[in-house]
Amino acid sequence: MTKPILVFGYGNPSRGDDAVGPLLLDYLAEHLDLSTIELLSDFQLQIEHALDLQDRELVIFVDAAENCPDSFTFTPLTPAQDHSYSSHALSPAALLSVYETLGKQPLPPCFLLSVQAEAFELGSGLSERCSANLAEACRFIAAFLKQRP
Repeated sequence: MTKPILVFGYGNPSRGDDAVGPLLLDYLAEHLDLSTIELLSDFQLQIEHALDLQDRELVIFVDAAENCPDSFTFTPLTPAQDHSYSSHALSPAALLSVYETLGKQPLPPCFLLSVQAEAFELGSGLSERCSANLAEACRFIAAFLKQRP
């Protein structure tokens, strides 16, 4: 049976701050009851991930972002065929557009949790600034998910 909430953290754990998606999932696994929450991790979003959105009541995407204006942002998503639509990696909005073309079910509410990041070098660890931002984002999303029925 599919769990009603999906939290999808994506990024490359070997590329410094790009690891925030998978690291946030690790935090949730340690701090939340996951009986209604599925955690999914991958290096990037791909067309096939549209199938992971089926039968959900809520979907949250988590990613590192260089252009994030605050330590993190939490924004609603809408489907859009953007420049990533035809590439090997999709944006969350493009993935939602793919989901809509399947036409099987209405799109659940979807959000993007972007964590401000600055260092993406291969083999580097999380930057000090991003680590602090990630800690804030973890506390925020855990509290948000605990409030859900």
